[in-house]
Amino acid sequence: MAFTFHRIILATALVGSVAATAALAAGGDLVVFDWSGYEDPLLHADYTAKQGAEPSFSFFGDEDEAFEKMRAGFKADVGHPCAQSVVKWREAGLLQPLDTSRITGWNDINPGLMKMKDLVTTADGKAWLMPFDWGTSSLIYRTDKVTPEDAKSLRIFADPKFEGRVTIGDNVDDAYALASLVIGLKDWTQMTDAQFREASDFLRQVHKNVRFYWTDDTSINQAFTGGEIDLAWGWAETYVTLKGQGVPLEMNRDTKEGLSTWVCGYALLKDATHVDEAYDFFNAVNAPNVSNHLVTTFGYGHGNAAGMAAIDKKVLTERGFDNLDAFLDKTLFQQPLSADLKQRMVAEFEKIKAGY
Repeated sequence: MAFTFHRIILATALVGSVAATAALAAGGDLVVFDWSGYEDPLLHADYTAKQGAEPSFSFFGDEDEAFEKMRAGFKADVGHPCAQSVVKWREAGLLQPLDTSRITGWNDINPGLMKMKDLVTTADGKAWLMPFDWGTSSLIYRTDKVTPEDAKSLRIFADPKFEGRVTIGDNVDDAYALASLVIGLKDWTQMTDAQFREASDFLRQVHKNVRFYWTDDTSINQAFTGGEIDLAWGWAETYVTLKGQGVPLEMNRDTKEGLSTWVCGYALLKDATHVDEAYDFFNAVNAPNVSNHLVTTFGYGHGNAAGMAAIDKKVLTERGFDNLDAFLDKTLFQQPLSADLKQRMVAEFEKIKAGY
């Protein structure tokens, strides 16, 4: 009952925030509803060159927040969901099919991403998502505070000696991906009730060590730089950026339990009013000239296989992107969950963060 009331309050707050969120967007007519950081002009340079203006961006902290906001009435043209949310967004009527004939380089999108179940197309052949970025959620740690021996296992996040020195994302998917790996589960779509309880119990142990739940790259990067945290369950952008700045960090993609893989992309939202501009944006972010910037600056793979193939092999190997099949095979892939299981995770994660 308390959680239901919380959701009602949240929905009311989201309705009230729609106008404020829209007002924050700055740029041209096209509105892109995105993760913070993807407004980087070099990710859509061809769009700006053609339109003479940057797109407008509005941001969300995770896809469940974005889902609730759109359900509450927020309007945008393009969205940036990840694999585990595409089905949910589509079935809720938030997306419209893509006209792939309008997307230059559609046939250059990595075949390994294109064939993933419930990601790009439905059984009727309609396309709903253009894969854009993919990468991992992994253990990142300060080498001056954490030994390589301690960093061999993801159970380090619950080690009492790191009380107040840990951050994980305020993101239910990444949180339960971490917990699923720890309990030995590689396919979370098959999670049993007992495994759900075990995974949730682990996240409760982690909560005791959490200094804060990060919501964007800026917050986690500042915490590492300022010496506030020693450990993070995070994305490659943090490691690549801070390592380049001389912060003593390592990212262990080879822990005993493994790592989690995510794949995200751009979709045309149901209420899009700037459709022509949306396809210009799709073409810009899918351009081969984006690949090198996405890999070297963010540490993420690009959906365009032609662009990825042009990157120096040494760089791809360093980032772990030299073999996509092996990359996806050794991880927990954050694939779509049933609506019931996803809602259980959302509800339980809210309780955990509240200390219950």
